[in-house]
Amino acid sequence: MNKPITIYTDGSSIGNPGPGGYGIVMLVEGEDYKKEFSQGFKLTTNNRMELLAVIIAVEKIKIKNSNVTIFTDSKYVSDAVEKGWVFDWEKKKFKNKKNPDLWMRFLNIYNEHKIKFHWVKGHSNDFYNDRCDLLANNAAKSSNLIEDSGYNNQN
Repeated sequence: MNKPITIYTDGSSIGNPGPGGYGIVMLVEGEDYKKEFSQGFKLTTNNRMELLAVIIAVEKIKIKNSNVTIFTDSKYVSDAVEKGWVFDWEKKKFKNKKNPDLWMRFLNIYNEHKIKFHWVKGHSNDFYNDRCDLLANNAAKSSNLIEDSGYNNQN
């Protein structure tokens, strides 16, 4: 039986657009397993980083059909999925929607697992949300920033 996976994510940009980054903490219930991931980008937006954090985290899950709970302080991401907006956007081929490249990438992996989103208020002393915020901000300020080609291609 697959053990439930809990994921915390955060995205950041210094300026919007500006240098940005994401932070991820992954935990597996019943195991002493905790992994952290982060990456910084030269030019991107906060919403792109919020969504990319979720995508990268889900892509790292090796066991299909896992029960996944994602905690994010992004209403953009949590509401788009939990309220079903992204599925309507997909039907309309993301016409006039931002970040279609990332939303399509998300939808390609979404059905591989049972995913539930929970919105948490940012900067509210939630330990793992605060940790992701630190990881994302440090990544955005790091010296090894990479290109966000999706951002560059839509602007």
